[in-house]
Amino acid sequence: MAFKLNHLHLKTPDPKATADFYVNNLGATVVAETANGGFRLDLHGLPLNVTGKIDSQTHDQVFGIEHIALDTDDLDGTVEALKAGGAKITEEVQVGNGRRVCFFEGPEGVCLEVLEMEG
Repeated sequence: MAFKLNHLHLKTPDPKATADFYVNNLGATVVAETANGGFRLDLHGLPLNVTGKIDSQTHDQVFGIEHIALDTDDLDGTVEALKAGGAKITEEVQVGNGRRVCFFEGPEGVCLEVLEMEG
């Protein structure tokens, strides 16, 4: 059995504002707008579906997701741009292998992480 990533789905009360956050702060691109008022984004190769709760789905739906991690070749510049864009920085730390990382909050409390690229 083989698996590959299809998408990461973010549910939010305001799909447009959430999509704009990822486009404006992290350089995602809009691939498509969906019939249900949602968006399909490409976050540097990671497909993101951004929608509200979907009426036709019967399972328990919640807003948000735990975290998404992205590498950056300019951690300091990225953190400054996030701060300038109003992102709430929740932690800046150095991990065991010496890489610096920054956790910050996106819409609906989604935890995001940027990591300094390895050498």
